[in-house]
Amino acid sequence: MTTPHRRFKDAIYEQLARLGKAVSAPKRLELLDLLCQGPRTVEALAEQAALSVANTSQHLQVLRGARLVDAEKKGLWVEYRIADDEVCRFFLALRGLAEARLAEVDQVTREYFDERGAMEAVEAGELMRRVKRGEVTVLDVRPPEEYRAGHIPGALSIPVGELKGRLKELPKHREVVAYCRGPYCVMAVEAVELLRKKGFTAHRMEEGVVDWRARGWRVEGGGAQP
Repeated sequence: MTTPHRRFKDAIYEQLARLGKAVSAPKRLELLDLLCQGPRTVEALAEQAALSVANTSQHLQVLRGARLVDAEKKGLWVEYRIADDEVCRFFLALRGLAEARLAEVDQVTREYFDERGAMEAVEAGELMRRVKRGEVTVLDVRPPEEYRAGHIPGALSIPVGELKGRLKELPKHREVVAYCRGPYCVMAVEAVELLRKKGFTAHRMEEGVVDWRARGWRVEGGGAQP
């Protein structure tokens, strides 16, 4: 006979398992990562996650069912956003646990970045000190809507796809530190490769705005650029 205690514990762990099931698909984790950067439509998420709109919508419904994301109708579009900041902290904790427990994460990361000579990165604490001393140009290479949703104070917004045509906006005598969405985002890698080819002293910052905010540091919002 099942006791009340047993039924209680089974019910609790069943609810906890809902979160596990919701994030059990790699693409749903990528969608969470994207939404931590800022709200997006289903169409924008589909493009950035290399999914069909139909598959993206299905994944988002699972995440919404677990109360990890919310949706809001805006005209002809449905915009999704993270339910609250706790969801992004959960994602960061999951990412950190995977990095600590799964050697494959480090292996895959090193193989990718080593091939591009991009493993050298600027740690966020050191970057902050350089920013305060006015020693570097901080470059946000994410899409404009992500910059407007939140960016590192003082960062210049030049999406990676526009960088080649906007190099004149960057002072060549100063070191450039580029960042995007975090340690697995490749836009900063692309930006650094281009900048170095053009004669700039450039590095990437592994941490993104979500990591910056998690440290308790101030994040600015709005604007096309500082």
